[in-house]
Amino acid sequence: MQPIRRYRGLIDAAIIFSDILVIPQAMGMEVLMNPAPYFPEPLNSPEDIAKLHDTVDVDKELGYVFAALTRTRKELAGEVPLIGFSGAPWTLFAYMIEGGGSKTLQKAKTWLFKHPAESKALIDRIADVCVDYLVGQVKAGAQVTFQTPPPFLLLAAFALD
Repeated sequence: MQPIRRYRGLIDAAIIFSDILVIPQAMGMEVLMNPAPYFPEPLNSPEDIAKLHDTVDVDKELGYVFAALTRTRKELAGEVPLIGFSGAPWTLFAYMIEGGGSKTLQKAKTWLFKHPAESKALIDRIADVCVDYLVGQVKAGAQVTFQTPPPFLLLAAFALD
C-alpha cells in the first residue's frame, strides 16, 4: 500500500507479487531460493510426475495469496484496480523440468519430443491448476488477471494435439 499512498494519483494499479512457482509448489514440488528459485528435485522422467499431487485444492494450498488479495482490495478502497497473475502453463512446465530458470530450455524441449503424451498431460494438469488459481484470485478481489508470457518457443513445432 505504501507506493499507492506515497504516489497518490500517479499509480495506475496495484499488484500482489506472488512467485509464479507457487503452482508447482501447490502440486507437490519443493521450491528453494538460492538466490533464485529452483527445484532441488526437478521432474527428470515421466515417472516423476507420480510424485505430484493428483488434485490440488487451490483454496487450501494458495489461500494465503487469496487472503492477501482480499485484504489489499479492501485497503485500496477503489482508488486503483487490483491485478492478479499466474505463471503460464508452458513456463511452469519448463521450470519443473529444468529445475530452475534456463536460457535454452533444452531439457523441457527434449521432454516435448521424447514424451509428447506425458508432456501434454502435464501441461494440461498445470493449466487446470492455473485456471483454478486465477478464478480464486478474481473471487478474492483481483479485478484483472494475466499470465506470464511463455519463454520463446514455437509450440506449433511440437505435435501435442
